[in-house]
Amino acid sequence: MRALLDTHVLVWWATDDARLSARAREVLSDPVNELLFSVASAWELVIKAQTGKLVLPEPPATYIPSRLSWYAIEPLPVDLRHVLGVADLPLHHRDPFDRLLVAQSRLENLPIVTADPLIAQYPVETIW
Repeated sequence: MRALLDTHVLVWWATDDARLSARAREVLSDPVNELLFSVASAWELVIKAQTGKLVLPEPPATYIPSRLSWYAIEPLPVDLRHVLGVADLPLHHRDPFDRLLVAQSRLENLPIVTADPLIAQYPVETIW
């Protein structure tokens, strides 16, 4: 299975956070699965670290690549069709990063591993 990780999922997995569901842990730990992390989520982590909303154990420039490498997660680039795909989405969710993840999920036919109930309101498969 190929799956797109929501931003919080990478952080929770890397910190062994109890909020990560058993099903999410199962998907993340199965080496057969191809896990993807959107460049938009990396950008979101950088912004949250810069504004003090998230404290990372090291700078984002080393934290993000090291965690992606450690967990064998591939970055998913953002391209123009992803950005334009946001225009087709109803405004269930106001967070621009999450809306972009939904567009990427739809266009790339990827389920999203997420605890966010607003994402589940879109016509995408969610795993939690």
